[in-house]
Amino acid sequence: MTDIQDHRKRGGEVAGLLLAAGGGRRLGGRPKALLEHRGRPLVEHAAGMLRAAGLGRIHIVLGARAPEVRERAALDGCVLVDNPDWAEGMGSSLRAGLASLARTDARAALVCLVDQPGITPAAVARVLRAYEDRDSLVSAAYDGVRGHPVLFGAAHWAGITAAATGDQGARAYLKARADAVRLVECADVAEPYDIDTEADLSHLE
Repeated sequence: MTDIQDHRKRGGEVAGLLLAAGGGRRLGGRPKALLEHRGRPLVEHAAGMLRAAGLGRIHIVLGARAPEVRERAALDGCVLVDNPDWAEGMGSSLRAGLASLARTDARAALVCLVDQPGITPAAVARVLRAYEDRDSLVSAAYDGVRGHPVLFGAAHWAGITAAATGDQGARAYLKARADAVRLVECADVAEPYDIDTEADLSHLE
C-alpha cells in the first residue's frame, strides 16, 4: 500500500470530531464557534483544517447559538450534532459527539477543539498517521506535553463517555491509561494555545 493509499484508508476509518459548543463565558458570552478568523467563523476554519488533513467525514458538536452558527458558517458535508446540555461543559459535547459517531462505521474519532486555531492540518495528519485500529489511543504532544488533537479508537468510546464530566473531557481517562497513549510530537508544526479570554483574541487574524 502506498503512503497516499494508506493515508486515504486512515482518513476513511477515522472521523473528525470538532467540539464547537462553548458559549464563551470569559469572552462576554460570545460563542467561540462564531469568532471571526481570517474572515470566516472560527468553526468554519476548524472544519476546513480537518478536511485539509485528509479526514473524509467530520462531525461538529454545536451548542451556544447553534441556529446562528448553522446560518453563518459554511459547513457543507459535515454532520452537525446539537448538544442541548452544552452549558454543562466540554464533557457533554464529547459524549454527544461520540454518540453520533457510534451510529456510523467509524473505527476512531480524531478530536479537535474549535478554539485552537494554531492547530494545523500537518499536526492533524501526524496524529491520523499514528492510527492503527479501534484500540488506538493517540495524542499530539508539544515539547512532550499531551495536547490536541487526540485520537480515540472506538474500543475506548464507552469508557470515555462514562468518564467525561464537566470540562474534563477525556483527561481522566487518558491519564489513567498514560502508558497506552502514543504521543506524536507536533510543536514544530502547530501551536496549542486556546482562545479563552479577551487577551487571547490577539491570536485571531
